[in-house]
Amino acid sequence: MTRVDFYVLDSGGAAARNTLACRLVEKAWLRGHQIYMHAPSPADAKQLDDLLWTFRAGSFVPHRLQENANETPCPVHIGTGEAKVSATDVLINLAADVPPFFSRFERVIEVVAPDAPVRDAARERYRYYRDRGYALESHNISGKS
Repeated sequence: MTRVDFYVLDSGGAAARNTLACRLVEKAWLRGHQIYMHAPSPADAKQLDDLLWTFRAGSFVPHRLQENANETPCPVHIGTGEAKVSATDVLINLAADVPPFFSRFERVIEVVAPDAPVRDAARERYRYYRDRGYALESHNISGKS
């Protein structure tokens, strides 16, 4: 059964949330996982694509936008719809809703910023997963780390 982890920032906004998502992607990739970042819009997907190149000096995370996917394997895909890759290790959800395809993944990571609309949507997703019996973990993250 899919494991769901909520990473809840205590400060910062969308930029801090996206940076945390990139840190989590890098950590998962270094552990050998295949990752799909689910963005709320094509503009957000492009922003995450750009940020993965610059979020930390000296970091390199091989990735591509799902719309640019080809036959060459890549460990990290970023998109707005259902993941078109066969590997289903880690889903990082940055959208407001639970992706209908989440159960394909071994692990779902929800990254939550402290602003009210994002936190309220995260609470709804938490209830959704909980009410269906998924294993849930919460991690409080300092925005200063």
